[in-house]
Amino acid sequence: MTRPVDARSDQFVDELCALDPITATFAGVAGHDDRLPDLSPDGFTAREDLHRRALAEVTALTPTDEREQVAQDGFRERVGLAVEQADAGVERSEFSVISSGLHAVREVFDLMPQDTDDDWDVIGARLDAIPTALAGYRATLLDEATQGRVSARRQYVEVAAQVRGWTGQEGSAGDFFAGLVAEAPEARRESLTKVAAGASAAYAEFGRFIEADLLPRGREVDGVGRERYALASRGFLGASVDPEETYLWGWEELKRIEDDMAHTAQRIVPGGSVADAVAALDADPARDLGSREAFQAWMQEKSDTILATFNGQHFDIAEPIRTLHCKVAPINDGGAWYTPPSEDLSRPGTMWFSFTDDHERFSTWRETTTVFHEGVPGHHLQCAQVVFQAGLLNRWQRLMSWVSGHGEGWALYAERLMDELGHFADPGDRLGFLDMQGFRAARVVVDIGVHLGLTIPQDNPFGWRGGETWDADLVHEFLRAHSRMDDGSLRFEVNRYLGWPGQAPSYKVGERIWLEARDEARARHGAAFDLKAFHTAALDLGSIGLDPLKMALARI
Repeated sequence: MTRPVDARSDQFVDELCALDPITATFAGVAGHDDRLPDLSPDGFTAREDLHRRALAEVTALTPTDEREQVAQDGFRERVGLAVEQADAGVERSEFSVISSGLHAVREVFDLMPQDTDDDWDVIGARLDAIPTALAGYRATLLDEATQGRVSARRQYVEVAAQVRGWTGQEGSAGDFFAGLVAEAPEARRESLTKVAAGASAAYAEFGRFIEADLLPRGREVDGVGRERYALASRGFLGASVDPEETYLWGWEELKRIEDDMAHTAQRIVPGGSVADAVAALDADPARDLGSREAFQAWMQEKSDTILATFNGQHFDIAEPIRTLHCKVAPINDGGAWYTPPSEDLSRPGTMWFSFTDDHERFSTWRETTTVFHEGVPGHHLQCAQVVFQAGLLNRWQRLMSWVSGHGEGWALYAERLMDELGHFADPGDRLGFLDMQGFRAARVVVDIGVHLGLTIPQDNPFGWRGGETWDADLVHEFLRAHSRMDDGSLRFEVNRYLGWPGQAPSYKVGERIWLEARDEARARHGAAFDLKAFHTAALDLGSIGLDPLKMALARI
């Protein structure tokens, strides 16, 4: 049977990979790893034109069945939004500590194989392309700046500092590019060292360009305003939500979680506070792994154990995706993330942790929940399962469709599921789970609050600064009061969400939808409700916006 929507969507994957080799590498599509995209204005125009053309052609097609209808709806929503963002100048001008052309170019090397001489030749070719790519990107950012599309000054300052860290000018990580090629075969090391030095020099020069040319033009305020926020929020959620209702819900959700934390703390230090429990956990040498290397080994063992025990019990996990690599990242920016397997599954899914320069304690109680979030039953199960489902989903659905509200919502749902299944029986691990849940709820509050310039409610449940208007200092103060993060990680998180409007609420808003959908399915099926069947059917939909997700889950 001819499947026109699937065929045109598959064609789009090939067309976009040709224009954007970084996207190809992240998607695991072979054949593009020796190149970088054209980051000049002309390069952005070519990719934007492709999006517009593909959107019109897919929209004009008639789906053959409900599965193709879902695929068409998903394509129209995601690619249509990309066109809206292009029209608003978002794709070209977006620049923050977590999202920019600089970050994409550096991060892509983390996913490139290093096993053979040919692999190193490919790495060398891509390294050699960096100066040209960054020259084009510089032209794009200058062009956007002349039209008034700039980021907040804070983001330029912080990204310039990141660049100094990546290039070994400051910090303890050393030069990323020199470190990348240090393990190359001896016969190729001299030539690779030369192109790595050129790449590092291009980055260092770009950092100076940020400070000299972009920083003086940056916005004084961090908030982006209601119109820009509404577009960004739809991009991350695949739905439009009432920001004021979500803002107030965030306060209530944070209070619920912190009440639970206080109860859990009593199991650790009877009669003590959450702060007392945290101090006791941090003082326990059995909970501190002591080094990055030991932390990497611990998360690998934890991940392997859960993956093995869950298969066939709570999920059906196909054999080709029963491998998950866990790595400490070669940079010191902070954060944790997941990268999916390649299309042919030769590159496994990978969970990454990055520690800041001042990170001293490698606590298990804080990060057990993150292993579940990034691995199984979180992102790895979700993303790798989709890549594997070639018989159900087209290539665009499997390799390129990603909606943060769907994905991060699932990962938070996965953490909640682990609590329900008893995997936080240890009160320290459970306090870590609740601490991160509370942090995600607090981010709903501060993200909407600062970007929309809202007032802190007079009757907020913590009696904190009622009537004041959100700014960056209040964001830091609030998150410090409602998290147990080290200072370096917290600073990164604050800068991340000040520069990435709309992403922070997608975690808790998405989780809210997943939990509601499961409750509704359980109510519909009664005693016949099968949790594993619900999970399988839900994940087989692929990553879709929260509005179509609600409709699809209502049929499960």
